[in-house]
Amino acid sequence: MGEEKKFGSHSFEVSNLDKVFFPKEGYTKGDLIDYYEKIADTMLPYIKNRPLTMIRFPNGIEDKQFYQKDAPDYFPAWIKTKAIEKQEGGTTNYVVCNDKATLVYLANQACITPHIWLSRQDRLDFPDRMIIDLDPSHDDFGEVKDAAKKIRELLGEELGLPLYLMTTGSRGLHIVVPMKRTRDFDEVRKFAQKAARFLEQEYPDTMTTAARKNKRGDKLFLDVGRNAFGQTGVAPYSVRPINGAPVATPLDWDELDRSSLSAQSYNIKNIFNRLGSKEDPWKDMDASAVSLTAARKELNNIFKEN
Repeated sequence: MGEEKKFGSHSFEVSNLDKVFFPKEGYTKGDLIDYYEKIADTMLPYIKNRPLTMIRFPNGIEDKQFYQKDAPDYFPAWIKTKAIEKQEGGTTNYVVCNDKATLVYLANQACITPHIWLSRQDRLDFPDRMIIDLDPSHDDFGEVKDAAKKIRELLGEELGLPLYLMTTGSRGLHIVVPMKRTRDFDEVRKFAQKAARFLEQEYPDTMTTAARKNKRGDKLFLDVGRNAFGQTGVAPYSVRPINGAPVATPLDWDELDRSSLSAQSYNIKNIFNRLGSKEDPWKDMDASAVSLTAARKELNNIFKEN
């Protein structure tokens, strides 16, 4: 049975609400839709005006998934899109999710996990986010937390970068730098790569920039590959397609001291208790945006590469 959803002048039917998407917990498609409707006001500022890639699971997390960049022809005309040229020719018509109606519509399309660009649609070549993805080699979240603190000492305290923290909802953490849109992706990526090599040099026993898994050993991988045109990161407050329906959750830095904290601490059920008892840690992050000029100069001073 379907149900009519109405948001202002936009209305559509949501369907198959009883279909189980997370078998272990019995969470249904209806639960996913309800989650995104409730989280929309908190989540929308982080995804607004950004091209979005849908990861869709028509029959739940234990069945086939597919990535979809192009908005299908059957999407309603009121859903905003951005046509972006492909290198091989032609264009991709990305969804741009600027309102609750669109977010709920995407959930009804079995889009469990929206991924977003690091730039906004009006200046695609100039990111306003830089991401360092802390990707552990094994499931010891204590090591991830320790690495995050060390990165904050070097990049935050020494280089003066504003650093924001988020559980990925999977295994690791994202450290995010809000940026003024003054440098293109190539410049930002070069800085991120050099910062990662600096960290690797400082902590050679625990951190690596080796992209190949067989070269990492037990070290934590500093993944800066998302800092490129057309690459995406998991959107804050997105649900991950994992048992328990964990949610990518912005954190305060002092929360790393909680022994109970894991990458999957928050999920579609308990996230609202959190948001009801504390302010969203990323709420004012854009006010901290930097240009990288001072940080790049300082990095060049303290890290001389052969």
